[in-house]
Amino acid sequence: MSDALVIIPTYNEKENVELIIRAVFSRKVDFHILIVDDSSPDGTSEIVKNLISEFPEKLHLEVRHEKMGLGVAYIHGFKWALKNQYAYILEMDADFSHNPKDLERLYKECAFQGADVSVGSRYLKGNIGVVNWDIKRIMLSYFASWYVRIITGIPVRDTTAGFVCYKREVLESIDFDQVKFVGYAFQIELKFIAWKLGFKINEVSIVFTDRVRGKSKMNGSIISEAIFGVLKMSLNGSPKRKKHE
Repeated sequence: MSDALVIIPTYNEKENVELIIRAVFSRKVDFHILIVDDSSPDGTSEIVKNLISEFPEKLHLEVRHEKMGLGVAYIHGFKWALKNQYAYILEMDADFSHNPKDLERLYKECAFQGADVSVGSRYLKGNIGVVNWDIKRIMLSYFASWYVRIITGIPVRDTTAGFVCYKREVLESIDFDQVKFVGYAFQIELKFIAWKLGFKINEVSIVFTDRVRGKSKMNGSIISEAIFGVLKMSLNGSPKRKKHE
């Protein structure tokens, strides 16, 4: 059995889902995949179901009955991963904005380089690793991460990144019932909690490419959650490590 699971949340990703699955399985590391689909009306989950027989034991599907946000989908996936004993749990988008080739770099940073969390960073060492975004979107994302660092003190350049690898010990220590955010700010909150709990976060430089196929899920409410929610998060005090029975 593989020790690494890639969680890919989907909603209306029929153009991308088979391509991203095959791209992940083409990597040298023996990744498994969990697709968490929020009952996409375009038939995304049916495409995945048809591929499971081709990739038995490696490709898994969880279909949720309603669309409740990215964070809720990831938490569902995290709990599934922990239950199934994976040691390294990775997040990535279905739309190829995250390059599957970089999965191995994130994995190795945790497996061999001492990181508890590895982050695929667009803004490392003064670089802006983004392709096909207009300048307004780049500035919004860049300054959102800058804002989070100023407000919280977290030593992470790309706090909003959604391309991440977690050791299972990190996720086992987080009380998911206490996670507040479901959208864009979910990625910020998970990194903040991991850092506050004393886990080591390393960043790996990547290039983020905006989707070519399908429709972007970005909207104003997601951005406002990130901007206004961070201040509240930083004022709530240090998170407590989850107690295990």
